[in-house]
Amino acid sequence: MNDVSFASLLTPEGHALLDEVRGTEPAQELAVATRLRRTHPAELVSAALGQARLRQRAAAKFGAEDAERMFFTPNGVEQSTRTTVATHRAERLRALGVRSVADLCSGIGGDAIALARAGIRVLAVDRDPAAAAAARANADALGLSGLIEVREADVTEVDTAPYDAVFVDPARRGGRAGGRIFDPEAYSPPLSWAVGAALKAPLAALKIAPGIPHETVPAEAEAEWISDGGDVKEAVLWFGTEPGLVRATLLPGPRVLRGRGLPDPSVRPVGRYLYEPDGAVIRAHLVAEAADELDGGLLDETIAYITADSLRPTPYATAYEITDRLPFNVKKLKALLREREVGVLTVKKRGSAVEPEELRRKVRPQGPHAATVFLTRVAGAPTMLLGHPAPA
Repeated sequence: MNDVSFASLLTPEGHALLDEVRGTEPAQELAVATRLRRTHPAELVSAALGQARLRQRAAAKFGAEDAERMFFTPNGVEQSTRTTVATHRAERLRALGVRSVADLCSGIGGDAIALARAGIRVLAVDRDPAAAAAARANADALGLSGLIEVREADVTEVDTAPYDAVFVDPARRGGRAGGRIFDPEAYSPPLSWAVGAALKAPLAALKIAPGIPHETVPAEAEAEWISDGGDVKEAVLWFGTEPGLVRATLLPGPRVLRGRGLPDPSVRPVGRYLYEPDGAVIRAHLVAEAADELDGGLLDETIAYITADSLRPTPYATAYEITDRLPFNVKKLKALLREREVGVLTVKKRGSAVEPEELRRKVRPQGPHAATVFLTRVAGAPTMLLGHPAPA
């Protein structure tokens, strides 16, 4: 979408057309486009249908109500922060006393919107003209233009001194295919530049990929891993808070597990219950803290499954009651499932090369009952554990 076609979407004709194509299914697009091109410019029709597709995709991140009013670029939909996560971060900044933020690499403005809704004044900066135009349109569409100033510029040339805090969300996709970038120094801008900008500010937050190696986290930073509904979404480096702290934050909630520097849990025999830690707990290397709360140990020193004899409520792990343990043997598992009349089989694995779908094809579960099988290692030995979710 070029600048001209995007600008045309902001006109009264563009807004009316966006309303008309809302909810258009892919199979309907050709017929709808053919009909609308009789009374509207072809370029405008294409832009409206393209925007309708992006809004449908964005609803999962922004909610249908906001997404239907917002404007997106393809990269903006992919890279924007989920609203629940952006709101968590904005509320934390507000609680820290922040009243103004320089949002660098702001994209289409997802974080700027959350910050403004928390009552924080935002300078949103991005060098991509399409992203900056979308961010400006989104601030207007959501009634937040009084709190959000959008600037099309190179973030490395922006003076952030007048702001209480800096937020940086470097681009982590690139190349011809737009694939993920795993080297933090290949981010745009590089992580080292973002850290330098953060250290100059009273408070700062840097959004990074959750797979970042712990050894690359600066000593001056607090590191937070965030999951939403059980899915790990991102990590954040905080500056000006608690240097060296590691935390896992689970949304909704938030539920926060703080690192205490505990040693690795001991390996124990399989108990009555198996706990599967939330992904943010695992990424934050806080399995020991979760195990301590559960009075549990590990099935294997290299596997992030916790075992315990008692059931304890915890937001940081999902509990399963284990009914059977057997060495890795597909035939024995198939026989056991047939005996238990298990037709719905959930397969989970850690430390096993077997693919869940491959196992399902081999055991061909049939029957009215459901079960969960864990493909893992117990004290180094390939093992199958059969069970079901424990009562809440």
